Amino acid sequence: MKANFIIIAGCMLAVTGCQTLHTAEPSSDSSNKTVNTNVKNKKSSTVTLEQIEEQVAEVNDLWFRIDNQMHFPVVDNVLVNQYRQWYIDNPQHLEIVTQRAKPYLYYIVEQLEQRNLPIELALLPIVESGFDPLAYSTSNASGLWQLTAPTALSFGVKTNWWYDGRRDVASSTKAALDLMEYLYAKMGQNWLYTIAAYNSGEGRVFNAIKHNQARGKSTDFWSLSLPRETTHYVPQLLALADVIKHADKYGINLAAIDNLPQIEVVNIESQLDINLAADLAQIDISDLKAINPGLKRWATAPQGPHHLIVPSEKASTFKRALATIEPDSRINWVRYKIKSGDSISEIADQFETTATLIRSSNGIKGNNIIAGRFLIIPVAAKDPDLVTMIADQVLARKTVIKSSVNKQTYTVKSGDSLWKIAQTHQVSVAQLSKWNNLKKQSTLSVGKSLVIYPNEVSINTAGNEKTVNYRVQSGDSLARIALKYKVTVAELIEWNSLEKSTLIQPGQILKLIVTNS
Repeated sequence: MKANFIIIAGCMLAVTGCQTLHTAEPSSDSSNKTVNTNVKNKKSSTVTLEQIEEQVAEVNDLWFRIDNQMHFPVVDNVLVNQYRQWYIDNPQHLEIVTQRAKPYLYYIVEQLEQRNLPIELALLPIVESGFDPLAYSTSNASGLWQLTAPTALSFGVKTNWWYDGRRDVASSTKAALDLMEYLYAKMGQNWLYTIAAYNSGEGRVFNAIKHNQARGKSTDFWSLSLPRETTHYVPQLLALADVIKHADKYGINLAAIDNLPQIEVVNIESQLDINLAADLAQIDISDLKAINPGLKRWATAPQGPHHLIVPSEKASTFKRALATIEPDSRINWVRYKIKSGDSISEIADQFETTATLIRSSNGIKGNNIIAGRFLIIPVAAKDPDLVTMIADQVLARKTVIKSSVNKQTYTVKSGDSLWKIAQTHQVSVAQLSKWNNLKKQSTLSVGKSLVIYPNEVSINTAGNEKTVNYRVQSGDSLARIALKYKVTVAELIEWNSLEKSTLIQPGQILKLIVTNS
């Protein structure tokens, strides 16, 4: 984390997060001495050494960390004065905004510091959205930073049926700061121009500058002819920064925000049911949804981005638990029997998923489906419709955690292979590899010890059926696999949307639906 520095009596203190700060011991007569300091002192610019310890402790408040870095000059301007007075007259607005900002502000400050951008930009979500990630404008802008769909797309933010990255703090903050850096370079490294361009677009600001240049007028921001909203936008931010920095002077009591991370962005690598995620993180699903407002459905987006925001204090718990979950256990699956008249889009609507995901999950390229055959469909873990389905339709996720109590050790013998060992112990090769940190090209040596957790299964079970993900081995054929699992070749072809002439390849994964014996 980037350190902040405070100069006290010629000494530089590194301030990082809420770490303990150490200063030199004062002399015995220090009680009568005063020093000039740039430590935040809302009453006077001169403080006693006894007051320094109390003031430096304020670094535990994120507002202190912010205002200690503010450097934008505040001009004596009619609009700046009007907005300052509005904030002073409406302190409840900042109270509400502070509560909304608590989960996100530390994260935003960190991102700004890492890029060496002005800390005042951390206040823009107050001006833009009141720090409401669900805010939506009449111009179709959305999220904390009020990104429009075209702008979001230009800066790599995904918006689709599953996910709106404009409402996601990680994706939207990255895009907003990328945009700021782009505009700053385009605007001749003038921050007032940059902020104005963020609001109205670079073209309007450039045109206003050219207009004044052609007439021999001043081209500073305050002299430009810009849309009314932009003319007010920059003064509002400057007034807000002044009020935050001098809150005591203006009689405003800013509620403290802990100068500690509140959220962590976790790489989850693939699609994940958010009810399962909440269980793994040991938090209420409503709390998880609240800090992930970009999620629009029951799971993260199949094609990413593959990250999830969790409370910082739960991040380690979540990551440890997630590591124990097999990829196929991250969402529920339903085996749906196609009825006459069904279409993929209608089935998708019924199960709150997309036609694209149904196609990709079943290897379907077009829209043709055949009545009487089955589709494997991903569904929400707590989909209320599941209770109305017959038992053999639901192939529910079985969440299994490794247990050291059931841990077994196996010593490799001559003639062994991972596949043979996996079959003997009724586990998968992937599990054996994961438990023992083996790579695909790893060879087994006689006498090597392998750990096995027999209770961690890689199949999904429900009712009298189970789904098995079978990895094709060298020498396999559909007939041999069908014989082994007591199913038919026709069923293998149907379950995996194979052509009759398709040749299976070693390493290929086949889905099988078999009856529990």
